[in-house]
Amino acid sequence: MNVQLLLLVAYSSVLVALGVFIGRRVGSARKFFVAGRSLGPVLLGATLLAANIGAGSTVGAASLGYQYGLSGWWWVGSAGIGTLLLAWWVGPRIWRLARSQDLLTVGDYLEWRYDSRVRVAATLMLWLGTPAVLAAQLVAVSFILNTVAGVPLVWGCLAAGVVMTLYFTAGGLLASAWVNMVQLVVLGAGLIGAVVVAGTRAGGLKGVLATAPDAAGVTSVVSSGAPGWHYALFLVPAFMISPGLLQKVYGARDVKAVRLGVSAAGLLLLAFAFVPVLLGMYARVWDPSLVGKAADYALPLVLTLGMPLAIGTVGLAAVFSAELSSADAALFMLSTSLSEDLYLRFVNPGASDGDVLRVARLGAIAGGALGTIMAIVFGSVITSLTIFYSLLTVSLFVPIMGGLFWRRPGSAAGLAGLLAGVAGYLVGHYGLGLAGRALWSPTTLGLAASATAYVAATVAAPAQPHELREPT
Repeated sequence: MNVQLLLLVAYSSVLVALGVFIGRRVGSARKFFVAGRSLGPVLLGATLLAANIGAGSTVGAASLGYQYGLSGWWWVGSAGIGTLLLAWWVGPRIWRLARSQDLLTVGDYLEWRYDSRVRVAATLMLWLGTPAVLAAQLVAVSFILNTVAGVPLVWGCLAAGVVMTLYFTAGGLLASAWVNMVQLVVLGAGLIGAVVVAGTRAGGLKGVLATAPDAAGVTSVVSSGAPGWHYALFLVPAFMISPGLLQKVYGARDVKAVRLGVSAAGLLLLAFAFVPVLLGMYARVWDPSLVGKAADYALPLVLTLGMPLAIGTVGLAAVFSAELSSADAALFMLSTSLSEDLYLRFVNPGASDGDVLRVARLGAIAGGALGTIMAIVFGSVITSLTIFYSLLTVSLFVPIMGGLFWRRPGSAAGLAGLLAGVAGYLVGHYGLGLAGRALWSPTTLGLAASATAYVAATVAAPAQPHELREPT
C-alpha cells in the first residue's frame, strides 16, 4: 500500500469515527433531520458549503477547465449565485414556515402548501434523481483511488460508498455538520495550496496556452461555446430549492443564522469556483491528450504528477473530503424523504420516533447502495450531475417558489407544475433532441412547461387563497 493510499484510508477512518461519536448524541428523528434547529451561522454555512463542493465542483469543474478553460467557472459560480439567492430571498421565508408549522422535510412543506399527492410525486422524483448526484461523488473518489494506487473503479466506488454511508447513518444532519467542518479545513488547505504550486510548476497561463488548441477560448469566462453561462439556467434555480439544502436551512437556530451562514457559503463558492478550473487547465501541461470521460482524470493527475508528495496528498484528501461531504447531503435527502414523507405519512402514521429514526437510517443505507450501483454504471461525473440538477429544477422550482410567494395556487397547480416540468424535460431531451447546454434546452423547455401548467391550473381553479403570512 503506497503512502498516499494509506493516508486516505486513515483519514476515512477518522471521519467515520467522528460521525459515530457524534451519532451517540442523536436519539430522535428531530435531531437526525434538523439537528434540533440548533445550527448557528458557522455550522450552517460549513455544512452548506461542504454540500455544494463535491464531485462536480472539483473533479467535474477541473475536467471542464481542462477542456474549455476559464468558462468552466460557471459550474460552481452558478451554485454560488443560487446560494446567495437562497440566503436572502428563499431561505428566511421557508425557515419561518418550517419553524411555525414544525416542518422537517421539503415534502412536509409541499403537503402543507398543496396536498399529499404533490408530496408523494416530489418524493418519488427525489428517489429517481438523487442517486445520480450520489453516484457522481463516488465516481470522483474512484478516479482518485485509481490514480493514486491503481484501485479498479468498481472497488473505488464501493469503498467510498461504505465510508460515506457509515458516518452519515450514525448521526444524520448533526454528524454531517461537524464532519463537514473537518472536511472544509482539509479542503481549503489542500486545494488552495495545490493551485499555487501547480500554477508555478506549470508555468502559469503561458504554460497552459502552449498546450491549448484555442487560446482565445481558454481565457474567456463568459463563453458562448460548450460550457459557460448556460449552466446558470439550471444550476442557479437548483441551488435555490434543492431539498437537501432547504432541509439544512431548516436546521438553523434563527433567521440571522440563515442569512449569515448561507451568504458566507455563497460568497466562498463564487471565489472557490476558479480553483478547480485553474487546476484542470494546469493539468494540460502534464498531459494534453485527455478527451471525453478521461478528462475527469485531470484533477487527480495534477495532484499526483504536478506537485510534491506532501502537498499532493493533502490535495487528494481535500478532493476526497469534497466528494464525501456532497455524498452525505444526497443521503440526507433520500433518508429523510423516505422516513418522513412516505413511511410516517402513509405507511405507518402511528410510528414511534424510534421507528422513524430507524427507517431514516435504513433509507440512508439503501440510498448509498443505489448510488454505488449507479456510479458503477454511469462512470462520469458531469453526466450524473446534469441528470440530477435538471430533474430537480424542472420538477420542484415552480411549485416551491410559486407556493412561497403566490397565495392563490392550490393543490392542482402544484401537481400540474411538477408533472408538466418533468414531461417537458423528457420531450426536449428524448423527443426533440435539444442540446443540454444551450439557451433552448430540455431544462428551459421543462421550466417553461412547468410554469405554464402551474399558472393555467391556478387560473382554472376556484380562488382558494392559501395562508402565506410570514410568522415573526
